[in-house]
Amino acid sequence: MEQTQSLRKEYIDFTNIRINDNITLSLADSGKTVEGIRKAEKVGSIFSTIVLYVVILFLALIMIFPFYWMITTSLKENSEIEAIQQTLYPTVIMWSNYVYVFQTFDFFQYMLNTIVVALFSTIGTLITTVIAAFAFARLKFKGREALFMVFLMTMMIPGEMMVISNYVTVASFGWIGNDQTRVEAYAAMIVPFWISVFYIYLLRQNFKQIPNELYLAAKVDGKSDWSFLWKVMVPLALPTLISITILKFMGTWNSYVWPNLVTNSPDFRLISNGLRGSAFTDANTGRTSYGYQMAATVLVTVPLFLLFVFFRKYIMRGVGRAGIKG
Repeated sequence: MEQTQSLRKEYIDFTNIRINDNITLSLADSGKTVEGIRKAEKVGSIFSTIVLYVVILFLALIMIFPFYWMITTSLKENSEIEAIQQTLYPTVIMWSNYVYVFQTFDFFQYMLNTIVVALFSTIGTLITTVIAAFAFARLKFKGREALFMVFLMTMMIPGEMMVISNYVTVASFGWIGNDQTRVEAYAAMIVPFWISVFYIYLLRQNFKQIPNELYLAAKVDGKSDWSFLWKVMVPLALPTLISITILKFMGTWNSYVWPNLVTNSPDFRLISNGLRGSAFTDANTGRTSYGYQMAATVLVTVPLFLLFVFFRKYIMRGVGRAGIKG
């Protein structure tokens, strides 16, 4: 009997040992599995990060290369530019290309025209955009939504289709002709583009995010709609207005077709028109001096590049805030 109990006890102890060993091995295997999963996730995360940065770097090179090529071309001789075998950097640096831009090419006159047109076009667009966006966002009048939908529908019409109607309009005002003055040329380039449906839509979406309680409180305090607009809504929508200012200024700066169409004298045209003018063409051979042309292009591009670098956060913030609420 005692021997049987002893054998049973030994069997139970052996069974418990086996169970404990199995549990220990199971926990050890489980720990190894969790550790393996963590290592796999870490390796996957590192790999995906590397792939992401490689793709971003590749896309950045694609974007930067044209600017690099423009700068290097502006420092090359024309014979090197037209050579069959191209080089990534100039063999002889031609700083004289930039000297030519200031001495022969009427750079400052074109820049003055561009700055004047861009400045007044931007100011006019801001005024019309603020007033129209406020009307569509806050004022309640019959047919407001239907009228706004008509405005949005015009965004589907290509801008090139508006050229004829705009040309007829400015011609009827007497701003186009052989005896065109500088003021008339500026007006023809500025006035037709004081209205932008896209900017009105962008600012309207931002105005609609402003709580209606502020408008009601202003009414209780006896404020007019005009006062509420400029003292409350405009300061709150300042990031979007800065974005509109920068985008409009850059768009006017790069205008080419319309200024070339409505101006009769090269003295009234913008810098983009001057870059395609005869100042960079050899009168004897009729060949374009690309080194001079690229030097002028660099000087024109630098202000816009700096403008975007210093104000890019306002552009992102303004566009982002306008897209939150419909």
